[in-house]
Amino acid sequence: MPESIPASVLVVDDEPDLRTLYELTLLRDGHEVVSAPDLTQAREWLAQRRFDVLITDMRLPDGLGLELLREMTQTQRTEKCIVITAYGSADNAVESLKAGAFDYLTKPVDLKQLRAAVASALLSQRHPLVFRPTTVTTQELSAPGAPTRQLSSAPPPPSGVQALQRIVGSSASIVQIKSLIEKVATSMAPVLILGESGTGKELVARAVHECSHRAQGPFVAVNCGAIPENLIEAEFFGVRKGAFTGAAQDRDGYFHAAQGGTLFLDEIGDLPLAMQAKLLRVIQERRVRALGGVQEDHVDVRVVSATHRDLSALVPAGEFRQDLYYRLNVIEVRTSALRDRREDLPALTQALLQRICADSGQATPTISAQALAWLQTRELPGNVRELENLLQRALALSSSDSLEPKDFGDTAAPTASNGFADSQRPAAPSPETVPPSIPADLQSYLDQQEREVLLKALKECNFNRTAAAARLGLNLRQMRYRIQRLGIAMPSDETDGG
Repeated sequence: MPESIPASVLVVDDEPDLRTLYELTLLRDGHEVVSAPDLTQAREWLAQRRFDVLITDMRLPDGLGLELLREMTQTQRTEKCIVITAYGSADNAVESLKAGAFDYLTKPVDLKQLRAAVASALLSQRHPLVFRPTTVTTQELSAPGAPTRQLSSAPPPPSGVQALQRIVGSSASIVQIKSLIEKVATSMAPVLILGESGTGKELVARAVHECSHRAQGPFVAVNCGAIPENLIEAEFFGVRKGAFTGAAQDRDGYFHAAQGGTLFLDEIGDLPLAMQAKLLRVIQERRVRALGGVQEDHVDVRVVSATHRDLSALVPAGEFRQDLYYRLNVIEVRTSALRDRREDLPALTQALLQRICADSGQATPTISAQALAWLQTRELPGNVRELENLLQRALALSSSDSLEPKDFGDTAAPTASNGFADSQRPAAPSPETVPPSIPADLQSYLDQQEREVLLKALKECNFNRTAAAARLGLNLRQMRYRIQRLGIAMPSDETDGG
């Protein structure tokens, strides 16, 4: 549990016994506590003075605690707000976070959890980023009349500054993403990062962590699509000795490993439905029961998730739980494709070159204007990851201290039409390297290309799906999904048992 920091707390609850219980619990931690039975008296207290933390029940005799939160947000109050909701009321919890709450607790309130939430809120209050959290998305930030927040003049902590610097670029989309990261960092609200593969979703997740009061805690990244389905529950929640054959000792899961920090669930869209239900319960209750265990452990973890898939489309298709989607998507961040921020390519190229060369211990070469111009003409569907691969190849092929178009391979070599000598012109490309004409239906074209690649891998592996998946860098579940989606007929005598 976070270290207790003496502070002033306002408790709002219409049940006298619960008010007394909360007061006594917080008084033992050295806090100054005052209480109110309804919104009217709470407003009177707030008009008289400021507090460090406000704890309010959702339902009060004269209205909802959400009304108080919204009023405080509008008047830019600095109190961190913790909302108490009815047991299992996911909608209320999400609404409270969207209204600006730092955290929420469900009834019946666990007193250890109450103390931990208050201590965590106070740690956040002491953090240099003292603005209140917001719930706008990157699109809303750029919209006319978008809400604005005044940030503290104090800079983020050193780890946060470094994490934000790793998100390279000065385009409008990058500026908006960095601003949103700073705004939401001090909240406990879940963050959902959406964007194409290779657009830096994990960088954004790390920046959210490093800019928060959890920066000293662990950051645990999990690729949900890379875990075998039969091991997912054990990996997430842990295992107790003897739970199944081979469980020779107790082992903690990802939630335990991320205690006090951030759990990053990458490719959340690939999580099986059965596991989605279990994940939802853990997020709601903040409790984990290890596989084979009899007791539940409280976990203090902020969840940040990411996917390249359209979760809003997966929900009506029955592939993703609607309640989990709304619970994860309290704050949405969208990363931009590289083709939509071409102006960032020079700075991004230089940053990648410096990092690659630092990792390999070699001097960083310059990159010629011609090579940079060639990179600007590339579509780069793999985004930053593809750009990094191209630069690694160029560094391997280059024999000078400057990268030229020829260093990127034959397809990058200049022709006489752009001012280079005939001796520099590459040999005519073979028919296989001639780029195809623009297809009338891009998705059908891409599906056909994917089908041919999968069939080739399957045939070479005697239609063993496990072996073919490994050949293509996929797991078995991803392979099955693609086979089904593309309608690939499989022999009845499969050898992989799946």
